[in-house]
Amino acid sequence: MIQPGSESLRKIAVVGRGTAGSLAAASVSRLHPDNDHELHHIYDSRIPVIGVGEGSWPSLVRQLQQLTDLPHETVQQRLRGTRKYGVAFEGWGRRNRDFTHYFTPQRVSYAYHLSADLVEALLRESTRARRIDARVLDIARVEGGALVELEGQTPELYDLVFDARGFPGKLDPDRHIDISFIPTNTAVIRRCPSIMGDRPDGPVLEHTYTRAVARPHGWIFVIPLTVHTSYGYIFNRNISRIDDVESDFDAFLDSDGVSQFEQRSVIPFPNFVHRQIYDGAVARIGNAAAFIEPLEATAIVSAQLQIGMVLNMRLNRRIEYLERDAPMVNRFLVDNVLCYGLFVGWHYSRGSVYDSEFWRHARDRVWPRHRSAADPEAVGCAALRKFDDMLELMNRPVIDKSDRDRMCGVPLTSYAQMSQGLGC
Repeated sequence: MIQPGSESLRKIAVVGRGTAGSLAAASVSRLHPDNDHELHHIYDSRIPVIGVGEGSWPSLVRQLQQLTDLPHETVQQRLRGTRKYGVAFEGWGRRNRDFTHYFTPQRVSYAYHLSADLVEALLRESTRARRIDARVLDIARVEGGALVELEGQTPELYDLVFDARGFPGKLDPDRHIDISFIPTNTAVIRRCPSIMGDRPDGPVLEHTYTRAVARPHGWIFVIPLTVHTSYGYIFNRNISRIDDVESDFDAFLDSDGVSQFEQRSVIPFPNFVHRQIYDGAVARIGNAAAFIEPLEATAIVSAQLQIGMVLNMRLNRRIEYLERDAPMVNRFLVDNVLCYGLFVGWHYSRGSVYDSEFWRHARDRVWPRHRSAADPEAVGCAALRKFDDMLELMNRPVIDKSDRDRMCGVPLTSYAQMSQGLGC
């Protein structure tokens, strides 16, 4: 197939080797039609890939098979993964019962629970790139492309740069949209023994779910991998003291029958979206583009969309359309993240089984900010209108067939499941 934009993508850089950077480098290797293009994968080896257990969405199962040409079962084993069929919520909402948000079709569609540090190793084998181990000082759009400035080296000019360097140092209102209607900002990560038990060789085929357990200071995720189980306590460091969170974490693990654990890290994070995810020459991806707390595992699926839209647009559209295409692609990507953010923030709108300071703050003070924070005039996209439309649809006695495939980040089926579970 002729791809008219490929001639304008002769030299590409991917900066960063986490999950987003690794997906981008492997995607360029797979999708670029010309073998003589130049791909540089740039990273600082002094910055480790954090081996946090992660959840994903079903689209990753298909993409990893396509990028690696390996069977699904082999990919799953290489990632020490299990099959995730949804998220099991415990203690959320006002109905005082547990419920599950399933992928659709229920109990058929699945994603992966995976070990993040193993994604890079897997995708590295499918990436044809010159690897450059260096500290990146700056990435900037310039006439003719994007300039990457490296410590101790001559700056390099590229046709396209995927920037996967992670969280910004601090949020700048002129550059970032603060997703202030999500009430958490810190994660305590622990690695515990596997709950999967001894198994014969071969992938784990049984249905597993990410557990999202409401706790007094926030909530705890439980991600089952084959060799260990990843636990994370998600909370707000401005509301709760770290000692109190650690103490409640200990109590939860004790009630879960976990007698030992490895303390991995304490990770502060912003909930945000960059106003300029894509400018035509620089594509921010992964945590450089946006981040939303991990409640619905939106990080990897957001990176997949960012990489896929930018790369396919650049390959399939002539270069003379770039100035017109880039703002439309950017607006769509910003809109998509804000839709995810509204969906996740809405989870807190009905509180939990705990009448604690955190949950009162989340329900009564933080979530009500969503209308001003996502106002179309402030964010430049229609995410809030789409979210309101989804809530209005669910209040109808009958939903027309033409509306059943509506989306606001996630499909109507997800909104319906969460609405019923939370007691909206």
